[in-house]
Amino acid sequence: MSTGTGTGSAEQPQPRPQQPPPAPGTGGGEPEPLPGLARAAAALAAGETTSRALTERALARIEATQPTLNAFRRVRAEAALAEADAADRAREQGRDRPLLGVPVAVKDDTDVCGEPTAFGCAGDFPVKTADAEAVRRLRAAGAVVVGKTNSPELGQWPFTEGRAFGDTRNPWNPAHTPGGSSGGAAAAVAAGLVPAALGSDGAGSIRIPAAWTHLVGIKPQRGRISTWPDPEAFNGITVLGPLARTVEDAALLLDAAAGNREGDLHRPPPVDVRGALGRDPGRLRIALSTRWAFTATPKRLDPRVDTAVRALAERLAVLGHEVEEADPHYGPIGLTFLPRATAGIRTWAQRTPDPALLDPRTRAAARTGRLLGGPLLRAARAAEEPLRRHVGRIFHRYDVVLAPTTATPPPRIGDLARLSNWQTDRRMIAHCPYAWPWNVLGWPGVNVPAAVTEPDRLPLGAQLLGPADSEPLLVSLAAQLEADQRWYERRPPAV
Repeated sequence: MSTGTGTGSAEQPQPRPQQPPPAPGTGGGEPEPLPGLARAAAALAAGETTSRALTERALARIEATQPTLNAFRRVRAEAALAEADAADRAREQGRDRPLLGVPVAVKDDTDVCGEPTAFGCAGDFPVKTADAEAVRRLRAAGAVVVGKTNSPELGQWPFTEGRAFGDTRNPWNPAHTPGGSSGGAAAAVAAGLVPAALGSDGAGSIRIPAAWTHLVGIKPQRGRISTWPDPEAFNGITVLGPLARTVEDAALLLDAAAGNREGDLHRPPPVDVRGALGRDPGRLRIALSTRWAFTATPKRLDPRVDTAVRALAERLAVLGHEVEEADPHYGPIGLTFLPRATAGIRTWAQRTPDPALLDPRTRAAARTGRLLGGPLLRAARAAEEPLRRHVGRIFHRYDVVLAPTTATPPPRIGDLARLSNWQTDRRMIAHCPYAWPWNVLGWPGVNVPAAVTEPDRLPLGAQLLGPADSEPLLVSLAAQLEADQRWYERRPPAV
């Protein structure tokens, strides 16, 4: 694998194959997929492997799959191996940390010292001189950052394609997208390139690709993981969170990255997420909801998604929970989302070295953000607390809401990338109408795998949604469901 100079990293190739490539791993000779986060940490602690060996395996697997999956924007080969060697020396000296020596990946909207943060955009971005707070905490837990994963421009779309880096493909079916905007992170974890990855979620950008790649994805409470050096991200709608193959792995990464620093605008009270893993959630009242918030655009719930989510509801009932159909009342929540999202796009667009290189749809969104800023943005922020009270009435009767994560299976590569701005928005909402209201509210949600369609191998997911600070409850319920479903036993074909 080639590396750059100075930072020991390299910008990755930008493949744009005309036809879908074969599934990764079919050529033979590629290293085995990496184990999950908890299993890797345990193997390192037991002396069964070394960080050097795990990191070399991750780098080799990234290199082998980059022409097909294209999951990474930056690969830190030399730097990661140096970090791995340092982790092995620390362990030899008797030091230990929760993730000491475990390779992980970080989405390319989050600063890693020595790397640019291009967030899906083209251009010559400056190298960052400090880690984001979340990355600093991952390093403090001992993690080795092997690279930065692909994202569409400024995280706007539920597909990970762009002129700056090419198309990121779904390891379950390379003709289809892994979703977005944390699509590179999801593809990397699903294909076993890394044990887990840190993504971000501003309108479902962790939960959607988790659903479409058969992963657990946690959107935490706003502020659970610091977004510093930004006091908040996208006017409070975007949070950082984990993508992993198991609930335990996701909880482990969440706890490692969680915490605040001076300057953060949101500081929720601490919660013990990992401690909830083995805890019986008790008999819960669960609302099965397939209703979406009003957007004035056409939408249809795919029968395959509906069937998969209802099957999970039936399993939850078998596990002893009280499940019945009931919907939150979302009110005019959509009117408050657009100013916050587009103003955030405008802020990020102003950071790019050459805005002329941005996708025309990005420039249009930035112009909308300028128009909707000021008084309209302040009004959207002021409406959040009344909306919480309005939507939160569902939790007077129920403990958890179970809903589809997306309305459809993952679309084909290119289906949304070549549309106009208005066409993209309509199609995006049609595919993904369920996730974004929880970003306005700032509350946590967990995607869990629900099914994989046959014969086209397209993963589907469901969300467990809760009120403020409910991550332990959601994780406890997800872990119970995982023990029943054992979704982690199923991997992408030939991966």
